[in-house]
Amino acid sequence: MKLIVGLGNPGTQYERTRHNAGFLAIDRLARLFAREAGKRQRFGGEVIEASVAGDKCVLLKPMRFMNCSGTSVAEAVGFYKLNPSTDVLVLVDDYALPLGSLRIRAEGSAGGHNGLTDIQRALSTQAYPRVRIGIDQPPAGYDDPADWVLGRFSDAELTLLQPALDRLCQAVEVFTRDGITKAMNTFNAKVTPKPDANTANTSNSATPQGTKPAQPSKASEQKPTGKA
Repeated sequence: MKLIVGLGNPGTQYERTRHNAGFLAIDRLARLFAREAGKRQRFGGEVIEASVAGDKCVLLKPMRFMNCSGTSVAEAVGFYKLNPSTDVLVLVDDYALPLGSLRIRAEGSAGGHNGLTDIQRALSTQAYPRVRIGIDQPPAGYDDPADWVLGRFSDAELTLLQPALDRLCQAVEVFTRDGITKAMNTFNAKVTPKPDANTANTSNSATPQGTKPAQPSKASEQKPTGKA
């Protein structure tokens, strides 16, 4: 059995935000591999059981905010008695990568991403596979990367992201069937985004590119941060 975790922040104010690319990936996986399954509330998150490459997979969206994702992951790992180095795959955004690219790793540092940092804390290891989903670097005028990652994808950006989500679903199949090394060798090819990824006309977008969503009314230890 495999545990596939997509990171993001809960609540309508964070829907379609770049920091929620992991949630978007889980939604795509659920539509493809778990069409008959319903969501359940477990491990402080939303859980959907799926069948991927003939194997049982649990799709998990932690709902404790990005900074506190690790507790949900650790609870699921403990409950199912999983080995993080072979049975867990974390899907996460990365603004250091071009929009529409994937980078798969078997282990490594959090690289400044608060969700990965908390998973490392909760699991007491860096040895768990992860897929970084490129969301592009902040364009000129963004002094704080948080304003970029917590901003919403434009319709044009979401269109460019769709092929990456399709490839990610294929990568999850390979990971489930053949392991992380085969997934890395197959899907880590460099992808060059279209030159207008950040300059495409967004006049039809529901939310202007780079717009930061409304924040929770009161700060707390669960307040999401924009590090990616």
